[in-house]
Amino acid sequence: MNPLLKHVINTMFRMILLLVGVSIVTFLLVISSPIDPVDAYVGAESNVSQEQRENVAKHWGLNKTPVERYVTWLSNLMHGDMGTSITYQMPVAQILGSRFLASLTLMAVAWLISGVLGFFLGVISGATQGSFFDKCVKTFCFVLSSTPTFWIGLLLLMLFSVKLGWFPIGLSVPIGKLSSEVTFLERLHHLILPAFTLSITGISSIALHTRQKIIDILKTDYVLFARARGESKWSIIKRHGLRNIAIPAVTLQFASFSELFGGSVLAENVFSYPGLGSAVSAAGLKGDVPLLLGIALCSVIFVFAGNLIANLLYGILDPQIREGGKLG
Repeated sequence: MNPLLKHVINTMFRMILLLVGVSIVTFLLVISSPIDPVDAYVGAESNVSQEQRENVAKHWGLNKTPVERYVTWLSNLMHGDMGTSITYQMPVAQILGSRFLASLTLMAVAWLISGVLGFFLGVISGATQGSFFDKCVKTFCFVLSSTPTFWIGLLLLMLFSVKLGWFPIGLSVPIGKLSSEVTFLERLHHLILPAFTLSITGISSIALHTRQKIIDILKTDYVLFARARGESKWSIIKRHGLRNIAIPAVTLQFASFSELFGGSVLAENVFSYPGLGSAVSAAGLKGDVPLLLGIALCSVIFVFAGNLIANLLYGILDPQIREGGKLG
């Protein structure tokens, strides 16, 4: 069998197994929740008769056993039906389609900010080890890496939105405007604070790791030899350092997809950003099994794709590295 075809088949098989495993675990966790979907649907304080409650449960399939509910959902999924959301009373696929683009835009901008800014801060900090700038970068990274995302978001919201009024308080578009009337600059204006909040934890990890790699490279024998030939520090970093630190930086950056998706839940709730993160919170409070399962599968594909792209990029950055191959 062709090695490339074999690799594609193995990759798809692993992804299918992962999707099945995640769906089972997610389903078990949701049905084990103390939240009653019927109460969440009709309202815990409403005067709904028992017969009406049973009709609601029957309508949403909540009167079946957990095994029957999962098998029914899986069977429908095989036919392209992800179910209907109890929270939004809309097809799950339609909700994912409308909200994933907003979340993807937010995560993509945050991912780029964290990768580019973290990488260059790490390179400059490592090259100037022991300087005032290096100490500031380390302190900045240590503080941010131990600070919750939602707390940073609240601080930025209070400072730049409430006090200074530079950015809107929330949402992804201005209130009272039709979607077709919203300009690109207005969308960008609403995106800046949530994206920066989401990127902060990623900046610290990339910067600290890159800094240490640069320091290690500058202590190697071939760098000492290059210095003896009269090469400057920045010339050495450009010619020898960047390629050597590119692979670990790419690894960290693409491995952060899972943290990025999880952090978007907090950032979107702080800024009332209408993406998958806010949908997760709403679905969790309602015990919305179909929507939570749909978002879980969407997140798995998102993270899996990030790891796959990282593996493919290894061969571009270093031809000696191949998936399933050997060095040499």
